[in-house]
This record gives sequence, structure tokens and C-alpha cells, in this order.
Amino acid sequence: MHAIATQPGLVVVDASLKLLAFNSEALQILTFPEHPDKVARLDEWISIQIRTRLLDGQPLTAANVAAELRSSRRTYICRSFPVSASNGSPQRKPSLAILMERRTNGTLKLAQICGQYGLTARELETVELLLQGLTSKEIAERMKISPNTVKAFIRLVMVKMSVSTRSGIIGKIVSQKG
Repeated sequence: MHAIATQPGLVVVDASLKLLAFNSEALQILTFPEHPDKVARLDEWISIQIRTRLLDGQPLTAANVAAELRSSRRTYICRSFPVSASNGSPQRKPSLAILMERRTNGTLKLAQICGQYGLTARELETVELLLQGLTSKEIAERMKISPNTVKAFIRLVMVKMSVSTRSGIIGKIVSQKG
């Protein structure tokens, strides 16, 4: 067995999930508990892991990438970004970069802070994505709900936290986390 990565993992794939680029941390996260050196056809293995663990068998889009990935006892927050060719040549297949960051103790503190205000799990998830700077539309895509539902969650959070703006939510959390 090998140690699970503590640094962010990064993979870049094309539309067919062909592995274009990766770092060693991504290999450790996606191959655990196997050692990457012992995995035959590593490119195929990673593509399968992305398809089954991060996309849940759905087509490849930034919105379809799972928000979290469990690897052993660790949880990784996943974010995805469309990537285009920078050399000016037209790219036949769109690419996607997937960043996997280990959920840290700061997230646990956020859950405790939100617990003070009686937030539901979905409201907490909304606040976590809000703290990442996402718009209501982007939050809706990640949570697979409508933007109107996101706005309703945000309004409920504002009422529970006694603030009147989205930045008020962030300010209240930041002031208590320190």
C-alpha cells in the first residue's frame, strides 16, 4: 500500500477521457489502495476511475464532475475547469482539468459554525460553494438543482445568520473562523 496524497491532485482529460496530463498526487488519489507502479495500463485505469468515481457514468462536462471523492478515510473536494488549446490551433475535442483537494479541518470548522445557525446539509453545501466564489448558476450546476433553489437556500441562510447579503454570510463565517 502507499500513502494517500495530501497535496492537490490534478488530471487533464479530453472528451473521450483520454489522460492528457496528471500529477503524482492525482495518481495516488485515484489508484488507492493500489500502488500506481502496480497498475497495468495506467491511462485506462485512470479513465475508468474518472468515469466511475467522478462522473458516475455521465457524459464529461464540468458540471457533471462529482463535488467530492472518497479515497480511504479521506475526502477530496473536486473542482473542474474547461481547458482549451493555447497554441492557437483548433482543438478537436474539449479538455477538462479536474482538481482534487483534500478536505481540511477548515471545512469541519465551517460545519461547526453553520451548525450554530441551524443550517441544513444542503444549505451548508451551498455556503461552501458560495465561499469558493461561485455564482448561483455555478452552484446550481454543482448541486444539480435549479438556480432558483440556490437563491432560496441563500435567502434561508441569510435569515438564519441575520444578514442581508451574500457577502454578509461570508463575512460572518470569516470573522468566526479566525
